[in-house]
Amino acid sequence: MSTLPAPEQAREWLATMTLIRRFEERAGEMYARAKVGGFLHLSIGEEATIVGSARALREEDYLISTYRSHGHALVRGTPPENVMAELFGRVDGCSGGRGGSMHMFDLARRFMGGYGIVGGNLPIAAGIALASDYQDTDEVTLCTFGDGASNQGTFGETLNLAALWHLPVVFMVTNNQFGMGTALRRHSAVTDLQRKGESLGVPGMRCDGMDVLDTHAVLAQAIRRVREDRRPVLVEAVTYRFRGHSMADPEQYRSKEEVAHWRERDPIPAFADLLVREGVIEEAERQLIDEEAIARVDRAVAFADASPFPTPESLYDDVYVLDPEVRGWYSVETADERASEEAEIGEQAAAGGARTDGSGQAANDEIPQQLTQALAAGEDGGESPEAAAGAGAGESAEAAG
Repeated sequence: MSTLPAPEQAREWLATMTLIRRFEERAGEMYARAKVGGFLHLSIGEEATIVGSARALREEDYLISTYRSHGHALVRGTPPENVMAELFGRVDGCSGGRGGSMHMFDLARRFMGGYGIVGGNLPIAAGIALASDYQDTDEVTLCTFGDGASNQGTFGETLNLAALWHLPVVFMVTNNQFGMGTALRRHSAVTDLQRKGESLGVPGMRCDGMDVLDTHAVLAQAIRRVREDRRPVLVEAVTYRFRGHSMADPEQYRSKEEVAHWRERDPIPAFADLLVREGVIEEAERQLIDEEAIARVDRAVAFADASPFPTPESLYDDVYVLDPEVRGWYSVETADERASEEAEIGEQAAAGGARTDGSGQAANDEIPQQLTQALAAGEDGGESPEAAAGAGAGESAEAAG
């Protein structure tokens, strides 16, 4: 058995796993009450994988996740209030209410997202790792993805490039036994997932994803190897999700007996029992940790419910290029900045002048509008449909003449 961490650290691990569990349970309830739109993917049962792996990282390391990412945001330190507000689509959400369940993001804590595309985060992880190497840091990127994503083209392409360029990435495949509703043995010819990177030059390791201690020990070793050798490693975390793939999943592909069997290995009570046996916590403290988690989630729901929705005026914020009838702007600008600039332009226009210098809106509009026009003309650089139609009309008139 892996060695227990220091008592305070062990308590924090248990508290964080418990917070994730209670948060996810409440998120499911809020989805049922129509407080949450879109899809909702819960990580109930996978808490040891989340906490054990993240606690092996340094603060300056990067973590990039999948669409099942609420727990990853929480483990990196994003307040539950902001995570719940994001689920509710409110302005105080960690992505401003624009990402929802699948697109959590917290740059300040180096949590690089939640991604809705299966396997879409792998190339991004390689890019982050390349940036770390380019800047000559010893940062490591932890990229988590599901067993189903190991069949995507991005898996092979990214691992090949990471090995070729010696990128500091730990790829952790969260093997929860199902790619959506398809069992591992039915969607992957190789079910020993730790070996799927060997032919690409990426060695593999495996951890018990239902055991926070084993997960932490294996990931700590993998991260240390990657940090020192600057070469990628693939880790398979064998775990299980107790809920469906998403809230819309009828779960007809597995039996209740199978789920009950895995629930016997629930990572939270298993770790709590161990801490009680080892004298790290008392039974009363175990109960208090759970009560505090529930209270924290209660406050998160109240906060999210009180947070406003984004205003209609902010609809085009963070949109890089718009159609020709709406001015384009750079994504770093905000609605407030645009309102200030537009007021200044109006004042200058009333005075008989127009601001067209490098700091003005006219100059700022030029590149986005050029891109908009180029897109309208077609990616191949051909004529726009209007221009083509005009040319055709001219040729017809010439022929008729």
